[in-house]
Amino acid sequence: MRRVGFTTTIPLEVLVAAGVVPIDLNNVFITHPEKTSLIEDAELTGFPRNVCAWIKGIYGAVVASGVKEMIAVTEGDCSYTKALMEVLSLNGVRVYPFAYPAGREAAPLKAEIEKLMSFFGVSWAEVDEAKKRLDRIRAKVHEIDRLSWQENRVTGEENHYFQVCTSDMNGDLDAFEAEVDAFLAQAAQRPERRERIRLAYLGVPPIVSGLYDFVEQVGARVVFNETQRQFSMPYGIQDLVEQYRAYSYPYDIFHRIGDISRELEKRKVDGVIHYVQSFCFRQIEDMVLRKSIKLPILTLEGDKPGDIDARTKIRLEGFLELFDERG
Repeated sequence: MRRVGFTTTIPLEVLVAAGVVPIDLNNVFITHPEKTSLIEDAELTGFPRNVCAWIKGIYGAVVASGVKEMIAVTEGDCSYTKALMEVLSLNGVRVYPFAYPAGREAAPLKAEIEKLMSFFGVSWAEVDEAKKRLDRIRAKVHEIDRLSWQENRVTGEENHYFQVCTSDMNGDLDAFEAEVDAFLAQAAQRPERRERIRLAYLGVPPIVSGLYDFVEQVGARVVFNETQRQFSMPYGIQDLVEQYRAYSYPYDIFHRIGDISRELEKRKVDGVIHYVQSFCFRQIEDMVLRKSIKLPILTLEGDKPGDIDARTKIRLEGFLELFDERG
């Protein structure tokens, strides 16, 4: 089947309507058995060492997976994407640009979606039908999220996994829905978890592994994964344009903070982990978050793939000790 990659969440409904296999290149990179070598290969090609590892990993993922078509989000995501798009175009990859309008206006967003539809030859009727199919799966993933924070039956890692997979439904809607159904049936029978500290995870998904497991080893649990939840289109909006206007990730930090603040209160969160990626412009947003959120915040920075390191573990333990001291 025709396979189409993309650099971050795009209107997935268009690709599903077109009958192509959607591939979130971030997921290809981070699950690749030799993901460190993908970055090294990109650097050998000429990518600078002080460029975000996700960009180098996406480049490596395109080369390794043989993807020949991709959608590059040129506004609303990484500022390096335009240059990545140019390099891949030289390598024979057909690249379709997509831009989230900075001001969240409906008309330009609709125009961008329709431009994407024209690239793939689909109509609004076909896209709306695809949305119904996707929303059925998304609703089940929303139930996994609810089991995380309301019934305390799901780990932070599981919550992260199922929500992050909604960006491309693992490239196979039927198989992913079956995986979700099996997990829901099992998770609903679990006893309630008893971690003493409830945390939120803000920022892009982590490039390091083992973070969620370590947090739970020391008596806490992530009950809110901000960006991963956004991938699942959590608001149940029927209109496609409005759905992607409400999607907070590609827009300004203040739009994100509105959603974050509501969820922190609803989920009774005690503290916040803000993950930032090395060499990413979003690191600057940490200053805004700290002034806007009145809970304790620990900022963690990740660079390249690998297990959570000793320094990060020590910082997490020290952060969680604050809650014990407050009693």
